[in-house]
Amino acid sequence: MPSCLLALETSCDETAASVVTPEGEVLSSEVASQIEIHREFGGVVPEVASRNHILHMRLLAEQALAKANVTLKDVDAFAATSGPGLVSSLLIGSTLAKSLALAEGKPFLAINHLEGHLLSPFMSRGKIEPHIALIVSGGHTMLLQVRGVGDYELLGRTRDDAAGEAFDKVGKMLGLPYPGGPEIDQRARSGNRKAFDFPRSMMEQGSYEFSFSGLKTSVLYLLPKVDVTHEPTLNDICASFQEAVIEVLVEKAIRAAKQYSQPLIAVSGGVSCNGRLRERFAERCKEARLELLLAEPRFTTDNAAMIGFAAAQRWRAGFTSPLETDVNPNLSLVG
Repeated sequence: MPSCLLALETSCDETAASVVTPEGEVLSSEVASQIEIHREFGGVVPEVASRNHILHMRLLAEQALAKANVTLKDVDAFAATSGPGLVSSLLIGSTLAKSLALAEGKPFLAINHLEGHLLSPFMSRGKIEPHIALIVSGGHTMLLQVRGVGDYELLGRTRDDAAGEAFDKVGKMLGLPYPGGPEIDQRARSGNRKAFDFPRSMMEQGSYEFSFSGLKTSVLYLLPKVDVTHEPTLNDICASFQEAVIEVLVEKAIRAAKQYSQPLIAVSGGVSCNGRLRERFAERCKEARLELLLAEPRFTTDNAAMIGFAAAQRWRAGFTSPLETDVNPNLSLVG
């Protein structure tokens, strides 16, 4: 039986388990979503999330092993997300992975959730190449220069809301179901992207920082002046807001690739599943003669396969973690 790693992900509200090979090939990927549970609250409730992780984690791990046609005895290392995220959620996956590592006498790897996203576009290639990376999710918006595994330079990050957070908050303003991002993406397809002139913040040359609070406020100030119960108007707001976010993300990534002479841009995170974002990145990269690598849609939202892939890269490099490694809700990817 070929060697493999079992990876667990419980950083927020998705419970996930995956089995990957040391080369990073995904043998199985199981995810239990809690979106329907948290929808009635309009956002993630940490205590509810951790309780559901406890209910599902063991079963998902067993399913991942079964679908990969391996047993615990075949697993050569155990990995889990150690941060950033919700402490009460992180503890569930981390504790189980460390317990299994101890019981089986195998190594444990504590993996940064953001590194999982960062490397996920390369899951189809296996090898990490130098590139400009954009992580864009509900909790993070970061632009980095990647030279290799573990060699990351932060170029800029959001000073306030992450892009995905802005999508969800604007969705809530518009009365759309949680999470707002997919709802806005869907409605924007029928809307006019130029109907409303929303601001593009921090677009000055040389700046790779992001800010979406002003854009969010601009939408808020517009609402009393329009009828959001009128579906075409609602769709126009969604399309115009989405275009403003996407233009900032795409143009900053293109600028960074040119400034740092990197011919490849990789985009990951939950927001990278947005249809218009993928379309616009493809258009601009073609115009700029840059290669574009997007995470597969199934690996854009939180999942354990990306954690396993990152763990495989670390493990091959000889990296392991002490069992005493604690979770860190504010774990940084750089510095």
